[in-house]
Amino acid sequence: MNQYVTGAVIKELREKYHLTQAELAVKLNVSDKTVSKWETAKGYPDISLLEPIAQIFGISVTELISGNAVSNVNISANMLCSKFYVCPVCGNIIHSTGEAVIQCHGIMLKPCQAEKANENHRVFIERIEDEYYIRVEHDMTKQHYISFIAGVSSDKVQMVKLYPEGNAEARLKINGTKKILFYCNRDGLFSITSVKEIEDKQTSYDDKEEC
Repeated sequence: MNQYVTGAVIKELREKYHLTQAELAVKLNVSDKTVSKWETAKGYPDISLLEPIAQIFGISVTELISGNAVSNVNISANMLCSKFYVCPVCGNIIHSTGEAVIQCHGIMLKPCQAEKANENHRVFIERIEDEYYIRVEHDMTKQHYISFIAGVSSDKVQMVKLYPEGNAEARLKINGTKKILFYCNRDGLFSITSVKEIEDKQTSYDDKEEC
C-alpha cells in the first residue's frame, strides 16, 4: 500500500477529541513519545494499531487511512454523493457510495472530480416514454472515447459501459434520475443535472450540485 495513515490525520483527530498525546498513548498502550513520532512524521503506527486508533475516534479503518478530512457521519446516505474511480492502466471503473481507499494495478486511485459538460463534450438528451436517450457528441476511437454513461438518483445508480468504435449513447430509466455523468478517457468525468421535463433533444448545461 502506497498510502498509510499520516501523523497529520492522527493529530487532527486527537485534537478534535481533545486528547493530549499522553492520553492517546495510554489508550493505545504506547508511549507519548511514540505518538509524537507519528505526528511529526518520524514514524508510523504499527498496522495492528490501526483498528484500535479507529475505534478510539469512532471511525472505520478505511476512513482513517483515506488521507481525507474525517468526520463521523453517514456519508453514504445519498447516492447523489456517489464517487467514481477509474484506473488509468486498465480502465477499471469502481463505484463507491462513500469514502473508500481503492487500489488498482498498484495505484492508489482518487475519486474523479466531475466537470461541467462543455462544448467539446456536448450531451443530447431525449425523453422516450420512461427513459432518457443520451448521446454524447464525441469520437469513439481506440485512443479517445467515452468509457461510460451513468445516471444517478437519490437511491440508485445506473451505468452503461461503452467501448471504442461503438456509439457514445445509452438509455437510462428516468425514475428519479437527477444527475447524468459520463467519462472521457482523456479528459475525465463530466456531469450535468437532468432537467425535470425534457421536451426537445437538448438539455441545458445546468450543473447545480445536489449533494
